[in-house]
Amino acid sequence: MDHTRDELLILFDVDGTLTKARQPITEEMKAFLYESVLPRATLGVVGGSDLDKMCEQLNGQEFLQKFDYVFPENGLVHYERGQAMGKMSISQHLGEDVLKRFINFCLHYIADLELPIKRGTFVEFRNGMLNVSPIGRNCSTEERNEFEAYDRTHEVRRKMIDRLREQFAEVDLTYSIGGQISFDVYPVGWDKTFCLRHVAKRTQPFREIHFFGDKTNAGGNDYEIFSHPQTIGHTVASPDDTRKQLTELLKL
Repeated sequence: MDHTRDELLILFDVDGTLTKARQPITEEMKAFLYESVLPRATLGVVGGSDLDKMCEQLNGQEFLQKFDYVFPENGLVHYERGQAMGKMSISQHLGEDVLKRFINFCLHYIADLELPIKRGTFVEFRNGMLNVSPIGRNCSTEERNEFEAYDRTHEVRRKMIDRLREQFAEVDLTYSIGGQISFDVYPVGWDKTFCLRHVAKRTQPFREIHFFGDKTNAGGNDYEIFSHPQTIGHTVASPDDTRKQLTELLKL
């Protein structure tokens, strides 16, 4: 592929793409990104998590400085070269009444759910979205894996989303299953494609924007940006697969 660094943007999902689910990035992956990929392409990362969780997984301040674009919460929070550029607020957008009614409904629904185990933090409030976890976000890695397997059989998350869609049909919301234990809820259009609005403000547009993600099927939280007309989408099975596909793409 013949290009300059400024003409090519590579955007990454985090979980399952740059790291294993909720695990820190490996030294090998970091070295590969910073030594092999960064000199050849503009780098961006876009995830549903907030900045603190991203920093936890991607090695704190280092990645904030190294990556050209960092988009926590689908780009509703926006950093460029380590500088905070702005944020959007779901509470302002929906209003407190709708938000409160929605959170109350989720908590009542989860209270009545029969699951093998429950932990804590069932609804996490973020700037641009709500993250809803039927098992609770305070579960161990082992419990995460067990719930993911249980959910595949019993479709706990999908059934809860169906109920929410019925109950809040008048509110323009998108529901997106990502990761192992939760789903995200946000206003329509506030998915990962939101970050492309920031990228579009560049005076010199990118010749190509590539996106790498693992949840690229319809309903997954990478689907909208993966299938967006402005991006070239790549589905990956693991961080190792991301490296393999990048090596082929950039002819490293």
